[in-house]
Amino acid sequence: MTQYDFPQDLRDAQLALHQTQSEFQQYAKTLPWSAEPMAGWEGDKQLHSGYRSSKPDSPGYTDEQRQQVAAYRARLLELSTQVVTHSFWETLKGNDLFAARMQLKHVHDTPEPQGEAAA
Repeated sequence: MTQYDFPQDLRDAQLALHQTQSEFQQYAKTLPWSAEPMAGWEGDKQLHSGYRSSKPDSPGYTDEQRQQVAAYRARLLELSTQVVTHSFWETLKGNDLFAARMQLKHVHDTPEPQGEAAA
């Protein structure tokens, strides 16, 4: 498998993108289920089960929560644009481009050995 020598700024942008996505996902778990105030509901009983899907009343997002969600989305757009439009991609063609993109997504999964650069 070909190892790509990604520029440090591209590696940094990809890492920041992953970290920001993770932070946003964690933050989203703390939010009400609806951005707007909405009454709760209970679904019909499921066939062959006693399960009923339901949601409690949602107070909607506060102004602070809306601003935080907007800030995360803006940062994610900025970082993803930085990664996708990086000049490094112009040096590759066809399947190499796809393989390199997939490799970049996982470049931070394992630490790079000290003193060795990717070939």
